[in-house]
Amino acid sequence: MEQQLSLFYGLSFLVAVIAFAFAAYLYLWVKRQKTTNATIQEVAVLIRQGANTFMRREYKVLAKFAAVAAVVILVLLPSPIWQGEPLKNVAMALSYIAGTVLSAIAGKIGIMVATLSNARTAEAAQKGIKPAFLIGFRGGAVMGLLVVGCSLLGVAAVLMLTGDSSILLGFSFGASSLALFAKAGGGIFTKTADVSADLTGKVELGIPEDDPRNPAVIADNVGDNVGDVAGMGADLFDSNVAAMASALVIAQSLSGDFANTSMVFCYAILGLLASILGIATARIGKNGNPTRALNSSTYVTTVIFLVLTAGATLLFEGFSWRIWGAAAVGLLVGVIIGVTTDYFTDDTKPIVQRVARASRTGPAFTVLSGISYGLISALPAMVGIAISALAAYKLCEPMGPGYAIFGISMAAVGMLSIVGMIISNDAYGPIVDNARGLAEMGGLGEETIRAADELDSAGNTVKAITKGFSIAAAGLTVISLLGAFMSEANAALAEAGRELINVFDIMSPTVFFGILIGAAIPAVFSAMLILGVDKNAQRMVKEIHRQFDDIPGLREGKEGVKPEYGKCIDIATSGAIKELIPAGLMSILATLVVGFVGGPEAIGGFLLGNIVSGLLLALFMSNSGGLWDNSKKYIEAGSEGGKGSEAHKAAVIGDTVGDPFKDTAGPSINTQITVVSLVSSLASSLFVWFSLFQ
Repeated sequence: MEQQLSLFYGLSFLVAVIAFAFAAYLYLWVKRQKTTNATIQEVAVLIRQGANTFMRREYKVLAKFAAVAAVVILVLLPSPIWQGEPLKNVAMALSYIAGTVLSAIAGKIGIMVATLSNARTAEAAQKGIKPAFLIGFRGGAVMGLLVVGCSLLGVAAVLMLTGDSSILLGFSFGASSLALFAKAGGGIFTKTADVSADLTGKVELGIPEDDPRNPAVIADNVGDNVGDVAGMGADLFDSNVAAMASALVIAQSLSGDFANTSMVFCYAILGLLASILGIATARIGKNGNPTRALNSSTYVTTVIFLVLTAGATLLFEGFSWRIWGAAAVGLLVGVIIGVTTDYFTDDTKPIVQRVARASRTGPAFTVLSGISYGLISALPAMVGIAISALAAYKLCEPMGPGYAIFGISMAAVGMLSIVGMIISNDAYGPIVDNARGLAEMGGLGEETIRAADELDSAGNTVKAITKGFSIAAAGLTVISLLGAFMSEANAALAEAGRELINVFDIMSPTVFFGILIGAAIPAVFSAMLILGVDKNAQRMVKEIHRQFDDIPGLREGKEGVKPEYGKCIDIATSGAIKELIPAGLMSILATLVVGFVGGPEAIGGFLLGNIVSGLLLALFMSNSGGLWDNSKKYIEAGSEGGKGSEAHKAAVIGDTVGDPFKDTAGPSINTQITVVSLVSSLASSLFVWFSLFQ
C-alpha cells in the first residue's frame, strides 16, 4: 500500500508537469494570433499596465499580512513552540508561505494571459464567433491548468515531505487567506469601476457601455482581470486545496490510511487529466452557440472523469466503490446545481425575461423581482448540497467509524475534480468582456460588437454557473473541514485528558452561542465589502463628473481629446487596497474570540452557523447579480424597448445593484467560510487549553 502511495506521488508531479506544458502551448498559441488595430493595441496596453499596477500594490500589502501570519503560526501553531515540537511549527509556517506563493503565482500568470488574449479575441470577432471563442477559451484554459497543476503539485509535495496531513492545513490556510483578500480586493476594484461607468455613462449621459469618452472605461476593463481572473483563480485554488487537505486529514485518521490517501490523489490526478482532455477537445461550429459549447465541454469532462475513476477503482487494491460513489454523487450534484443556476441566469430562459419585463415599470420592480428570484434560486443548490452530503455520508457509513465524514470530503473532491475546466470557463468570461469593450473602442463595427456581445453573454451565464458550482463545492468542503476540526480538537482533548467531542449538541448554550455569532459573520462580511464598493464608486463618480465638466470637448467626443483614465484606475486601486483587509480580518478575529470564549464546542456551533448562512447569502447574491446582468443584456439586444428605453435604464440600475452582489460579496463568502474553518482547525489545540467557558 505504501508503494502504491509513492506511485501516486510520482504521478501527481508528472500530471502537474503535463498540465503546465499544455498551458505553455496554449499561451504560445494565443500569443501567435495577430493584432493590427492601433487603438485596440493602445487600450490593451493600458489595461495590462493598470492590472499589473494593482496586482503589484495588492501583493505588497498581502506579503506584509502573510509575513505577520507566518510568524504567528511559527510561534503558536499547531501548538505553542515552547510546549510542542518546534520542527512541526516550522513546517506549518513554511507550508503556509508555500500556499500563499503558489496562489499568487497562479493569479499573476492568469492576469498575464488574460490581458494578452483580450485584444486578439476582439479582432478575431471580425471573422466570426468561432475564432474569437477559441482564443477566449484557450486564454482562460491557461489559468485553469495552472491553478489545478499548482494545487496538486503543492499538496503532493507538502505531504510527501512531511508525512503529516495536518501540516496541509497550513498550506491550505495560506491559499485561503490570500484568496480571501485577493477576491475581496479585486471584487471591490472591479465593481467600483463597473458601477461608476454604468451610472455615469449609460444612465446619466446615455452613451454606450464601453465608450472611450468615459473616464472609468479602462478601470472597468482592468477590474474584469483583477477581480474575475486573479481573484477567481485564487478562490478556486483555495477551494481545491481545502477539499484535498480536509480529505487527506480525515484519510490519515482512518484504518487503511494508505489506500484512502492514494484514492484522494488518484481522483485529483484523473480530474486534472479529464480537464486537459476536455480543454483539448473543446470546439464550436461556425455559427455555434458559445454557451452550449462551454457547457458541453463541462459535460464531456464529467463523463471522462467518471469513466477514468471507475477504471482506477476497479484496478487498484484497497479502492472502495462506496468512496467512488460519494465522489460521483458530488460531481453529478455539482453539474445539476450548474444547470439550475443556468435556468435562473440565462437570458434565453423565462426568469431573466420576466425581470426584463418588470423593468418596464421602473427600477424598483427590477430590484424587487431580482431579489425574489435570487432568493428562490438558492433553494435548489442548498437542497443539492444537502442531498450530496447525506448520500455520501450514508454510502460510506457502513465502512466503519470516521468513513461517513470521509465520504463527504470525497464528495467535495469529486465536485472539484473537474475544476480545471470550471476555471477555464470562468476565466473565458472576463476575456470576452474585455474583448467586447475593445471592439467598441477600436471602432470594429456593429457586426463585430454583436458577435462580441454574444460571446460576453455566454461568459456571464457560464460565470454564474461556475460561481454556483464553486459555492456548492465550498459548502461540501467546509462540512468535511468541520470533521477535520473535530479530529484536530479531539487529539488536543485526548492529550489534555478530557472528554472527546462526538457530536455538537445545539441545545448546549456554548454551541448555540457559536451558532448565532457564526450566522451573523457572513452578513457583516458582505456588508463591509459592498460598503467598500459604495464608498469608492461615489469617489469615482465625482471624478468622472469633474472630467466631463473640466476637459473641453470630452463630452462631445472631439478628436484628440482623451479622458484621464489613470485617475479612475488610481481611485479604484487605492480604495480596494484600503478596504481589502478589514472584512477578512474581522472574520478571522471573530473566530478566535469565539474559540477563546467558548472553546471547541462553541467553535463547532460557530462553523455550523457560518456555513449555513454563508451558503445561503453567497448563492442568493451570486444568482441575483447574474440574472440582473443578463436582464440588462437581454434588453440591450432589442427586447422590451431596447437600448435607451426606460426598461433599459431600470435594468442598468438593477445591474449596478447586482454587480457587487455577484462579483464582490457573493463569491468572497465561500472563501470566508473556508478561512474560518481552517483557522478553527489550526487553532483547535489553543481553544482546548485557553478558553473561558467549556
